[in-house]
Amino acid sequence: MIEAEAPNLSDDGAPRTPDRLRRRASRLLSQLTTRSDRLINEGLARVDARKWHYAVLASLQDLGPGSQAALSGRTGIYRSDLVGVLNELAERDLVERTPDPRDQRRNIITISPSGRRHLRRLDRVLDVLHDELLAPLAPAEREQFVQLLTRLLDHHSQPS
Repeated sequence: MIEAEAPNLSDDGAPRTPDRLRRRASRLLSQLTTRSDRLINEGLARVDARKWHYAVLASLQDLGPGSQAALSGRTGIYRSDLVGVLNELAERDLVERTPDPRDQRRNIITISPSGRRHLRRLDRVLDVLHDELLAPLAPAEREQFVQLLTRLLDHHSQPS
């Protein structure tokens, strides 16, 4: 094997990541997102929940009842996917659907008392998972990291 074809391995034989890749914020964010999604999805699955369950329950608790269209906008869940999520939550008595008094064709979704209890449980689960995800960072660094991510997301979410 010639030098150019030799694998890029560290002294212990593990593949090394080139510095130019480690300096690319987009790549780092992508890799961290993949690891974060896996950690959160697996952690929530252990308590028979999904991240979309949490998003809907948190939205209902924090912003109040809403139509399916409103919930779709609040959570970023496509309307067609949201129907399935709401069906799962309703089957578990975590949300209630009632006809909108102003438009009988539309339902208003409300978090139920058991949904509030379940949300508190999911908050505790996610607190532990986020501690695991952000373990190398000190509390002040965690807060700064979230602030920086929020600022970036807010900037890139603005209409052009």
